Amino acid sequence: MFLTFLALAFAASSCKPTEPVIPPAQTSYNLGVKDVLGVTGTVTFIETSSSSATIEIVLTGAPAGVHPAELCMNTAVEGGTVVAVLNPVDATGKSSTLVSNLSYTQLIAYDGFVQVHKSTLEPTIILANGDIGGNVITTTNKSYTMLQVGTFGVSGTALFEKRTNGNALVTISLTGTIAGNSYPATINVGSISTVGGGDVKKTLNPVNGTTGKSYTNIRSLNNGTAIMYSDWLVYTGYINVYQNSILLANVICNGNIGSN
Repeated sequence: MFLTFLALAFAASSCKPTEPVIPPAQTSYNLGVKDVLGVTGTVTFIETSSSSATIEIVLTGAPAGVHPAELCMNTAVEGGTVVAVLNPVDATGKSSTLVSNLSYTQLIAYDGFVQVHKSTLEPTIILANGDIGGNVITTTNKSYTMLQVGTFGVSGTALFEKRTNGNALVTISLTGTIAGNSYPATINVGSISTVGGGDVKKTLNPVNGTTGKSYTNIRSLNNGTAIMYSDWLVYTGYINVYQNSILLANVICNGNIGSN
């Protein structure tokens, strides 16, 4: 009977279901083309412990060679200080780096971006980059029409996009601009019908005449007052785009935003 009991106990223990293996938490972000056409990829954060994480980069379409990579503060539009030098992307298009100064939880909420350079000899050429953590663009956005002023023949749109952290990315897209020119842009208080124009509240990055584009991440107004995406939806303001930095009196297109 004792032997029978042992046999039954062994059989019961051997039939005990195996505990499921829980994979480590991970989050991936897209890396978009920057200065070299055809280069894209992803960066993935993988939790390795409560205080460390592995950062993996995978690129496609990258030129031959080894490509330095880094995690930086702020958004890709703004640029920022390097907070972690990552292992370079190798000939297979991959990079893996264990970081102990930032945890997985911190990384997926971080105010930062990842970028990959062409080489140590050409550090100003960015193969690909992408915002991560709190800077990721959500699907919430609002577009406004930019109207032609006078006979300049320039018009387009201003797109406000909400980031995960609540900040706004403003993208101006214009047609009719001249390649090689740079067009200053501002957000003013009031409306386009305001007599004499309203005061400038936020200076935007100039519109590139070649691409017709301007990208500005907005955290605050020029006076330092913090402002979020939701605030712009009810803001009484408008956007001006000017002929050039000297002829600021010459508005070539504008459009109301927010509550206007």
